Amino acid sequence: MFLKLKACVIAVLVLSILIGVGIMTGTAFAAPGDVETASNGVAQNGWLSVKGTSLVNEQGQSVVLHGMSSHGLQWFPQFTTSNAIGATASYGANLFRIAMYTAEGGYISNKSGMLRQLYQSVDAAITRNMYVIIDWHILKDGNPQRYQKEAKAFFKKVSKRYGHVPNVLYEICNEPNGKGTWRRIRSYANAVIPVIRRNAPSSVILVGTPTWSQDVDIAAGNPLSYPNLMYSCHFYAGTHGEWLRGKVKTALDKGLPVFVSEWGMSTATGSGGVYTEEADRWIRFMRQHKLSWANWSYCNKGESSAALVPNADPEDGVSRSELTKSGRYVFSYF
Repeated sequence: MFLKLKACVIAVLVLSILIGVGIMTGTAFAAPGDVETASNGVAQNGWLSVKGTSLVNEQGQSVVLHGMSSHGLQWFPQFTTSNAIGATASYGANLFRIAMYTAEGGYISNKSGMLRQLYQSVDAAITRNMYVIIDWHILKDGNPQRYQKEAKAFFKKVSKRYGHVPNVLYEICNEPNGKGTWRRIRSYANAVIPVIRRNAPSSVILVGTPTWSQDVDIAAGNPLSYPNLMYSCHFYAGTHGEWLRGKVKTALDKGLPVFVSEWGMSTATGSGGVYTEEADRWIRFMRQHKLSWANWSYCNKGESSAALVPNADPEDGVSRSELTKSGRYVFSYF
């Protein structure tokens, strides 16, 4: 009881500090609306850390995070407001991932606008007692070293703002591909992680792996030497099956902590499906190995991986009729 009370007090103090920061910086923090806050979030678990292959809470107990990933902030900011994020918490989600694309009209071409939107979204998740992943969403850029200088500057800013907040996890490269080999990713991570650690010594950091974050087994052969790291695996049920689960199992057996920071019920294109039977296999696998996950994606885009139908408005909560087939499936597992 004392430990739970202590965690709640810490969460209240953190929120108070954040509100103070918002007042001092002129940033508006979204106030909770009529939808719920997460019931198994930061107030209950506090600071997270990595022990072996497991994510654990302040008491050293294993914890699994599960929730939604946004689509690109530049396209769907309306689904990252406080009420929109809170609508996922009302179904039981304790995690929200914010996909801030680097290219395609994202951060590289609109630094101030994207940073402002990101802050509003992170603050919204924090008010909902949720953990939140700040996702440096490389995709078409392929090799994370392409924008390494910008990444270091970005993570210096955001870690300075959120480094003492237990809610925030940092995902430093979404899906390396093309020339994004493990050697290049490793070099990039060794440049970026120390920047984060100067401001956020205790936060969990997620590192992408080669081939669109599938080659976790390759990363396991030469992991990074920092504490509190996890390695991203991404899958789409219509494209990735037993062969990828085998790679994850190999990585886990070698002691590599894996976080499924993006998965979908479609093919890897975001369309096709919904592949319920293969998703069932993945859900059983993730439960067996206590893997945390974020589903792609919380938006109303006209593709089968989207959780919401085209006319959905999550500002007043999300009804079952506003969920797609994918959304109904995923929300039932929060």
